[in-house]
Amino acid sequence: GEPNERDAFAVAMVGSRDASAYGRQMTAQIGEGLAARGITIVSGMARGIDAAAHDAALRAGGRTIAVLGSGIDVIYPSEHHRLSMQIARNGAVVSEYPMGTAPDADNFPGRNRIISGISLGTIVVEAAERSGSLITAREAVELGRDVFAIPGSIDSPLSKGCHQLLRRGAGLAETVDDVLSGLDW
Repeated sequence: GEPNERDAFAVAMVGSRDASAYGRQMTAQIGEGLAARGITIVSGMARGIDAAAHDAALRAGGRTIAVLGSGIDVIYPSEHHRLSMQIARNGAVVSEYPMGTAPDADNFPGRNRIISGISLGTIVVEAAERSGSLITAREAVELGRDVFAIPGSIDSPLSKGCHQLLRRGAGLAETVDDVLSGLDW
């Protein structure tokens, strides 16, 4: 793919690989709304929320950037090969790792740092109490970026991380306008 000037207005959307129907619905709703307003959606092309975020941007005719925890020639998960091609045509697939690098667990914190670093803000859709999405949120805070969380059911383990972020001062993201106003758009 090819980054362009519009990518300076990017928002990350991250969350659980085991996304619920609610999580996918909220990702679609907010991701499509942001993309329709010209905001590039950034995520990690993982299963679940990441893939839903990329799909939302593509459905809205917007741009999206996938940041990989592997070389750009090693698509992980392998079932996202078609998605990676669509992203490359409508944004970019990027990695800090050399060609041929396997998706090792040690690579993902670095990927999360890049996701938060190239975004004006990070939206956490669903996250357990111990989640890679919370690492992305922490990286965003350390970089002075805004963090938003979508609330969920108090009974859902996938809501615990988001509720924890909200208690610590993350912006409430119920709508696209919540995110836009939180970014002083």
